[in-house]
Amino acid sequence: MRVKSTDLTSLFEKALLDVPQNELEQIGVVVQTGDGICHVYGLNKAVYGGLVDFENGNRGIIFDLTEDSVAIFVLYKNIPVAEGEVVRKVEGVFEAPVGEELLGRVINAIGAPLDGLDPLKTKETRAVEVLPASIIEREKVNEPLETGIISVDALVPIGKVQRELIIGNRNTGKTAMAIDTILNQKGKGVYCIYVSIGQRQAKLARIIKTLEEHDALDYTVVVSADSSESVLNQYLAPYVGCSIGEHFMYNGKDALVVYDDLSNHAIAYREMSLLMRRSPGREAYPGDVFFLHARLLERSGKLLKGGSLTALPIVQIQADDITAYIPTNLISITDGQIFLDTRLFKKGNRPAVNVELSVSRVGGAAQTPAVKMLSKSLRLELAQYNELLNFAQFGTELDEISQKIIERGHVAVEVLKQAQYETYTFVDEVLLLFLLQKNFLDKVELKQVQVFVTQFISYVQSVYSQEYKKIEKDAAIDDAMNKQLKTIATEFRKIFVPA
Repeated sequence: MRVKSTDLTSLFEKALLDVPQNELEQIGVVVQTGDGICHVYGLNKAVYGGLVDFENGNRGIIFDLTEDSVAIFVLYKNIPVAEGEVVRKVEGVFEAPVGEELLGRVINAIGAPLDGLDPLKTKETRAVEVLPASIIEREKVNEPLETGIISVDALVPIGKVQRELIIGNRNTGKTAMAIDTILNQKGKGVYCIYVSIGQRQAKLARIIKTLEEHDALDYTVVVSADSSESVLNQYLAPYVGCSIGEHFMYNGKDALVVYDDLSNHAIAYREMSLLMRRSPGREAYPGDVFFLHARLLERSGKLLKGGSLTALPIVQIQADDITAYIPTNLISITDGQIFLDTRLFKKGNRPAVNVELSVSRVGGAAQTPAVKMLSKSLRLELAQYNELLNFAQFGTELDEISQKIIERGHVAVEVLKQAQYETYTFVDEVLLLFLLQKNFLDKVELKQVQVFVTQFISYVQSVYSQEYKKIEKDAAIDDAMNKQLKTIATEFRKIFVPA
């Protein structure tokens, strides 16, 4: 940026007339503006991330410091900033409103309500950029976060505090999986924060309607920075959502935050960096794009006090390529990933979880004992099934053992199918996995498998409610319960009437 000294002199003469000498170090003048960013001359005591107020009522955040000027992104796009306008430094940093008063509300990244309801009545605020809790303050992963999705809870379990990446192509069910997880937290004491970054307003409206219809908005906060918002708002949105979740965590409560999605967040930060004329790196992203998401996701954790913050970041890829720049960054930061496969999605296997490319590095330590015991061999069976299925496509004749593996794989895939917005309790998942592991589904027609397991769950709930409650209480299956379930399943198979 080249500004003539005569231009600066005239700007200062007009803008800083009659300003006391002791305030000059806290005051600057806008010398260039455009695209939501302005360059300010002066502000000798400016600090990175500091707040400034503009003469005409706007407010901004300092993002770049040079020898003779600072780069400031403005918060309110509807208030114009003009050259020659006086800028005054403000003490403190940008803070977001936090507290239970936000539950059921839809807000933007600067804390303004978007739902047309009453003004926010929050009593507390929290800085959006803070250091994560230290290792000494943290507790290990030992409690499951039940998603209600059997393919996740059984094969890619998530624990409270975990950062599990949801990755996949466009329209493969990434957001649907995150919303189902939020719906399944009803009555479990987990506060949810859904952060929409760079999405269309129509998509967000459908999500909010879904949350309302399932009474999930009562324990959920929605933070929106849609595609029409400024890049600063899209940049701030996930940090605002994280701060809201941290408030619950530090008050001894459990919280879940969904970032939908961080690929849009990285794009917004790239645009900001290019506007600040920072040196571009791979795919034009700045060199600190890894730190952008690392410092966000590291704030998830479980405290010794009892509170926890779980993160479900979402990232979109193209052509099922998980080796792209931003996805590989996030995979290395998070504690595992759930890969949603386009090929499986088109086959009707929904949720389209690719078991071979999905992993949960720490979730097994928090998995419910009964689910863990019954799903121990399921991953291997599905891997063998997929390998033989690919081999059989060449028209090769398979031996009897291979054919049985494929038949059993067909049943397992059918069991793992699940309609959107229909979640299971962990007891339902135990009953379903029990039928699969003990071969009670082998003689059931493939198209009747879903009907069989659904009716069996209802049968146990109504006729054997004591056994159902015992599994719920113990979260495990002993030898006596194992024998009892075999008797119940045998009895039910005799009276099962196909739909």
